[in-house]
Amino acid sequence: MAVVCNPSELSPCSSVISSSAPPSKLCCSKIQEQKPCLCQYVSNPNFKKFLASPNAQKVATTCGVPIPKC
Repeated sequence: MAVVCNPSELSPCSSVISSSAPPSKLCCSKIQEQKPCLCQYVSNPNFKKFLASPNAQKVATTCGVPIPKC
C-alpha cells in the first residue's frame, strides 16, 4: 500500500517535539508510516524548521527513524 504524504499525520508528535517528553507509540508509528515522505517535508520551508530542530531529530531517532539527509 502506498503512503499518502500528509504532514498532519505527524500531529501526534508535535507536542513531543516542542518538549522533552518521550514519544508515544502513536507518534513513533506515524513517523515510521511517513518515513518515505520525510525528504519531501524537509524540503518544504514550512516544515523544515520543525523537522530540523534537535528535539525532532531526537524523537525520530528514538522511534528508530533518523531524519534522512536529503
